[in-house]
Amino acid sequence: MEYRNLGKSGLKVPVLSLGTGTFGGTNEFFQRWGQTDVKEASRLIDISLERGVNFFDTANVYSQGASEEVLGAAVKGRREKTIISTKATFEMGEDVNDKGSSRFHLIKACEDSLKRLGTDYIDLYLMHGFDSTTPVEETLRTLDNLVTSGKVRYIGCSNFAAWQLMKSLSVSEKYNLEKYIIYQGYYSLIGRDYEQELMPLIKDQGLGLMVWSPLGWGRLTGKIRRNQPLAEGRIQSGGAVGSPPVEDEFLYTVVDALESIANETGKTISQVAINWLLQQETVSNIVIGARNEQQLIENLDAVGWSLSKEHLTELDNITTQTPIYPHWVGKR
Repeated sequence: MEYRNLGKSGLKVPVLSLGTGTFGGTNEFFQRWGQTDVKEASRLIDISLERGVNFFDTANVYSQGASEEVLGAAVKGRREKTIISTKATFEMGEDVNDKGSSRFHLIKACEDSLKRLGTDYIDLYLMHGFDSTTPVEETLRTLDNLVTSGKVRYIGCSNFAAWQLMKSLSVSEKYNLEKYIIYQGYYSLIGRDYEQELMPLIKDQGLGLMVWSPLGWGRLTGKIRRNQPLAEGRIQSGGAVGSPPVEDEFLYTVVDALESIANETGKTISQVAINWLLQQETVSNIVIGARNEQQLIENLDAVGWSLSKEHLTELDNITTQTPIYPHWVGKR
């Protein structure tokens, strides 16, 4: 397994981490992703640790806490061998303060996550989204206090716009508060928006990217093919709800190219798609998901080899997006 620094920190992490959105599956939305119980989760974690993947990513909103509970039970007795990231911000209850990044909510959310995970510290605590109703200073001072108290070791953010991330970094610098070290965001061959605003910022500020949904909501697993019925799996069960739309012809063109490269390299379509991401600038870690052992092992085998320059160029040419304004100015 290859290891890289987690963004702007000295913490070494495997280039792959196991996402636990499939753990629990106790509500309608997450049931579409998976319903992994403690026994199944323990087996997936066994395989991950055997392959050098000791990094596990969850969030309090995944199945309204059930994912954290299953993960906590599955790592019981071996917590010291693992790195755990979880998140807060999104709605966790009906009370008006059961969401957001206020001091009131974050302290409670962190304490609740610690209890569900069965641990006294969180290695990486991420803001799951930007809360425009709470002053940035309040959020960052609260996170700084959580780090000082030892309950959190590093902080990061997810799904922020570039200006929101830059403002947060500036506030941390101004008031000498703990800084976000990593950005967790969507990035795939069929979703390269990240490259236009966020990537230049993250390069400039020395952060790193933790990729979520590297297979584009399951669209790049090989189950979606031109002129073929949709195979059983996450997409068929409705697991793409909430994902950005992708034009059919574009998707088929990308999958055709991935299939051709997979045949040439002796790899699978999903392995090629993940390996492409590993070759991209700023990527520190890729969060992979798995509904079963077979999927996990297949995704783990995306590491330990590299696509050729020719293959990288081919995929880049097929999937490069038209720059948004003002990035096209002076380049035509």
